[in-house]
Amino acid sequence: MNQDQIIKIFEKKRALLKGHFKLSSGFHSSAYLQCALVLQYPEYAEKLCNQLAGYFRDEKPTCVVAPALGGVVVSYETARALGVRSLFTERKDGKVLLRRGFEIEQSDRVLVVEDVITTGLSTKEVLETVRSTGATIIGVGSIIDRSGKNIDFGVKSSSLVKIDLPVFPPEQCPLCKEGIEATKLGSR
Repeated sequence: MNQDQIIKIFEKKRALLKGHFKLSSGFHSSAYLQCALVLQYPEYAEKLCNQLAGYFRDEKPTCVVAPALGGVVVSYETARALGVRSLFTERKDGKVLLRRGFEIEQSDRVLVVEDVITTGLSTKEVLETVRSTGATIIGVGSIIDRSGKNIDFGVKSSSLVKIDLPVFPPEQCPLCKEGIEATKLGSR
């Protein structure tokens, strides 16, 4: 699927929301991509993540890791397409950790995935956790990159959709200045 076809799926499933949103990054935006509304349909999750897996197949990952909560389905479906393990990290006491008995070995080749990248902060936190294991990170993938720039993760990175949606620090947000209340939808 190309970028336009994927955006049409998001629109069809009402996953491209308009309004005033406080993003997990702390920034504000007039648009929000709620991947869960698309990924709740197994046929879309499978197609999108299979396409994402194809970008990294030649790097031969041995496991796929994502931040919880938004990246869990992306990790699972991408790992399934690659025939490897799927893991996720969780935040505890402000730190991103592997929990639930998940382990990454030094010999692992890890693909880090996300549903939506805005500032890249969550992805960078997962990368730091994976690096602490001594494993090799082979890439970063996402369904949506809404950062509006090329974030350097220090490894190969690919997204199915790159879309530039405006974000503002709260003190510069035009919607805040109009008195429109912001809605918080993210998992952090």
